[in-house]
Amino acid sequence: MALAVLETAASVLLLAGALFASAGEVRWPMAWAFLLVYAGFAVVALLAVSPSLLAERSSLLARGERGDVVLSIAFALLLYPGTLIACGLDRRFGWSAPLPVLAQASALGLFVAGYGFALWAMRANPFFSTVVRIQSERGHRLVDRGPYQWVRHPGYAGAVVAHLALPLSLGSWCGLAPAVLGCVVVALRIVGEERTLRSGLAGYPEYVLRVRWRLVPGVW
Repeated sequence: MALAVLETAASVLLLAGALFASAGEVRWPMAWAFLLVYAGFAVVALLAVSPSLLAERSSLLARGERGDVVLSIAFALLLYPGTLIACGLDRRFGWSAPLPVLAQASALGLFVAGYGFALWAMRANPFFSTVVRIQSERGHRLVDRGPYQWVRHPGYAGAVVAHLALPLSLGSWCGLAPAVLGCVVVALRIVGEERTLRSGLAGYPEYVLRVRWRLVPGVW
């Protein structure tokens, strides 16, 4: 738990640094609103997730396969520092047309909804690791309850919604570029993850037949 708390505090500080250093100012209300929401979700996750899962997620990428580690790092860099730095530079240099405050607030609400959905997936799945692997030592089993009854990767689904909404909540169209690239990396990671789960997790091939959609019902 202590390590998870330190990692969470460090991540909030790093995100704040990426935003305000790239923007060249701290007088940015929507950036502060985003940081407050992010910190709130982080605290809820620490309280809601089991200690064993916190320990698993705090192992970072040490246990992952090389290909998945590369995709995971690319995903993380594009969706957080990449998107936030792009938004900050956009604010500093005024590359994007201004977005109305109501549109930014609505996008922040969509970010909250996406992250809430991802947090629900984390709460429902005690094997919600940061790396793609079969957690045999933790009794890894198929999870098909909660949001997993509708899509096979609800954590990713929520993250995609949240991170496509994030740059708009910060008033930046330019920030969509790294966010979209990050979502492409997510799709690539899902393909590899499903290959691992099909071959190593009991019941997963049958689950794929029951729950057809990976991220968005009716689309993919």
